[in-house]
Amino acid sequence: MEVHVSRAVPRFRRPLTSLAGAALLAPLALTAAPQASAADRYTVTPLEFTVRAGGRSCTVDADLYRPAGVDARHPAPAVLATNGFGGSKDDGSTDVIGKAFAERGYVSLVYSGLGFGKSGCLITLDDPAVDGKAASGLVDFLAGTRAADDGTEADYVTSDGPGDPVVGMIGGSYGGAVQLATASADRRVDALVPLITWNDLAYSLAPNSTGAARGVSSGTPGVFKWQWTNGFYLMGEGQPLLVPSLDPSRFGSLTCLHFSAPACDTIRLLNSGRYPADETRRMLTYARSVSPVSYLSGVTAPTLLVQGQADSLFNLNEATATYRALEAQGTTTKMIWQAWGHSGGQAPGELDLSTGDLETSYVGQRILAWFDRYLHHDETTDTGAEFAYYRDWENGYGTAAAVPAASRTMYLSGDGALVDSRSKVTRGSRQYTNWLLPTSHSESSLAGIIGFPDRAPHDTKGTYLGWTSAPLTSPVDVVGAPKATLKVVSPKTERVQNSGDAADKLVLFAKVYDVAPDGTQKLVNRLVAPVRVPDVTRPFTVELPGIVHRYGTGHRLRFVIAGSDTAYFGNRGVKPVTVVSAPEDTGVLELPVVR
Repeated sequence: MEVHVSRAVPRFRRPLTSLAGAALLAPLALTAAPQASAADRYTVTPLEFTVRAGGRSCTVDADLYRPAGVDARHPAPAVLATNGFGGSKDDGSTDVIGKAFAERGYVSLVYSGLGFGKSGCLITLDDPAVDGKAASGLVDFLAGTRAADDGTEADYVTSDGPGDPVVGMIGGSYGGAVQLATASADRRVDALVPLITWNDLAYSLAPNSTGAARGVSSGTPGVFKWQWTNGFYLMGEGQPLLVPSLDPSRFGSLTCLHFSAPACDTIRLLNSGRYPADETRRMLTYARSVSPVSYLSGVTAPTLLVQGQADSLFNLNEATATYRALEAQGTTTKMIWQAWGHSGGQAPGELDLSTGDLETSYVGQRILAWFDRYLHHDETTDTGAEFAYYRDWENGYGTAAAVPAASRTMYLSGDGALVDSRSKVTRGSRQYTNWLLPTSHSESSLAGIIGFPDRAPHDTKGTYLGWTSAPLTSPVDVVGAPKATLKVVSPKTERVQNSGDAADKLVLFAKVYDVAPDGTQKLVNRLVAPVRVPDVTRPFTVELPGIVHRYGTGHRLRFVIAGSDTAYFGNRGVKPVTVVSAPEDTGVLELPVVR
C-alpha cells in the first residue's frame, strides 16, 4: 500500500480565516479573531421551536446567528449543530459554533439537544425517530417552510430547491451521531462532519471484540464498560428537571427520570451483571436501533468522519465500520484518524479546540474544505485524501487510499515467545486464572480522565498470559486494527457456557504492548479488546481496537490476554484458562503494517 506523509497544512483553493474552539464532548467549537463588534458582524436571536418527535411535542431551545448583509436577496448556506452529551447551546463551546460560522458568512442555528439545557423531552440517545425528527423540524425552519414559536422566519438561506435549504451539520460525540440520525431521516442535509462518535452503542457500552456479524456488531453480548456508561448516566440525570419534558411513565422510576424507558432498561440490565437471553436480545436490539449501524443505509449526505486515536469510549473501529458501510453503499465519505478523543491525546499542531488552530491544523483545513465543496458547491475545492491518520513520530499525517489490511503474521509459541514463523513455535501449554476482583488495569480510570493521578497499565502475575517478540531490527508501523485468532481450554466455562445467561461465558481481555529496550512497556492509547467468548470449544478471532503506532528498532511486541480489567465487569466466578501451542495449531496475531 502506498502511504504518503504530510507535515504541512494542506493548501486549498479558497482562503479562509482562522477559527478556535473548546470542549471535548461538545460539538466542534470555533471562534474567529475579533475584527469588529459582534453586533456589526452578525445578530443573535434566541428562539424556541415546538416539534413533534417520538409521538410527543418537544420544546427545542435554539440560537439563530445571522451574518450581517444576509437577506432574502443575498442568501447564505446554513450550519446546524447541537451539544455533546451533558452540554447545551449555552455551554461555552456549542454557542461558539454559531458565532464562528456567522463570522464566515453562514447562517448558523445551534440548539440544545432533547433532554439537555432548556430543551424538553427525554434523552433518547440520538434516536433518528426522535432526535433526528426534531432536527428535521429545524431544517424546515432553515428552509423557510415553518416559523419559530414567536413567528420568526428564515427566508435567507441558500436553497437547492423549494423547501430544500443548503445546510451542513458539524459536532462531536453525541453531537456527531445526531448528524447521521438527522441525515437518515431528512435527505435535505447536504454535508456532515461527525467527530469522535459511535457506530453501535451495544459495542460502545458493552463491547465484544469477537463474532462480529457486520462492522463491530457481535451476536454475543459484550463486556460491560461500567465506568464510561455510568458516568454518562449520571451526567444525564444531572440535567435540569423541566416539567414539560417529563414523561409520566418515568414517575415510578426515581433513579431514571431523564432517559427514555428503553434506555433506562438498558442501563439497569448492564449493571445487573445478569444477561438472560430474551432480555439481552431486547437490549441489543434497542441499542442498535438508536445507532448508525441500523440506519446508515438512509444516509446519502457527503460525510467526513473524524475519529480520535486516544478514545476508549468510541474507538477507531467504530468510525471504520461507519466508513466502510457508507462507502459500500456509494455515499461520498472520507475518514481522518486524529490524535485526540474522549481519552485525551492532544498533540502539538493537531486541531486544538481551545486555541483556535482550525486554520493552521490539518484536520481544521479538511473540515473547512468539506463545507466549501458541499455547501458552497465549489467543485474546484480539494477535499483531501480518502484516509488520513496522525503519526506522532512524524508530527504529521500519513495518507492512503484505504484503511490498511493485515500484512504481517506472528505466532504464539508455547514458551511465551511471539515468533514470525509457524516452524519456530515451541510445543507447550500455559495457564492463567482470574481472581474475583480485577487484577489488570488498562484504560484510564474515571480519576485519570478528570485529571487525578492514574495508575499505569499493569497485569498481575498468574492472571494473564503474554507472548513477547524478539527485538525488532527495524521500525514497524502499525496502522489499523490488529487481529488475533485464539483457542483456549476452560473446562469450568465449558460446563456452564450454555446456561442461557451470557454472564456464564468466558470473559478475557486482549492487548498489545510496546516493550522498550529497558523493559518498560507502553499500552498504545491504553486500549484493550474485551471478549466474551461465544464457545470455548471453538477457535475465535479477536479484533483489537485500531491504533497508529511505530514500534521502534530494538523494541519488542508483547501480546497479552488477561482475565480481568478494572474498567469492565469480568467473569462470573473463577475460570482457569489454558492456551496450548503447537507448530500445527497455535494462536495467530495479524498486524496491519504499512512499513
